[in-house]
Amino acid sequence: MRKMLTTAALAGVLATPTLADAPERLVTILADADPQTQLMAMVLTNAAVQQGADAQILLCGPAGDIALEDAPESATAGQPPQDASPQGLMMMMMEEADVTVEVCAIYLPGMDADESVLLDGVSVADPGEMAGAIMGESTRVMSF
Repeated sequence: MRKMLTTAALAGVLATPTLADAPERLVTILADADPQTQLMAMVLTNAAVQQGADAQILLCGPAGDIALEDAPESATAGQPPQDASPQGLMMMMMEEADVTVEVCAIYLPGMDADESVLLDGVSVADPGEMAGAIMGESTRVMSF
């Protein structure tokens, strides 16, 4: 009996999909103004993308400035150790990995601006759709 239970338990473990087998979705929510924190959020998101995650980035508050065509130097200046910038790494992920980047729905109205100030490919998040993405069954959320 014990051998049968062990065999059944082992079969159940082997039949259970691993995280690597399941499609993973990552939502990165970034609101921090610190350029190093912004870059680290992009580095970790990129690492997840390289491991197969489907990623989406939501930029709110001061982090929304990363998405501006005329971004502040803090978003575009290279940082050690690889001279990467938050905006540069974000744009690379958009172009090479089809990562979705959106700004919070209240970001542009707070600046008295419209979508024309954003980088090509960046849009305004729909709160209902973003809530759905965050609540997805195979979604992981990183927040900075």
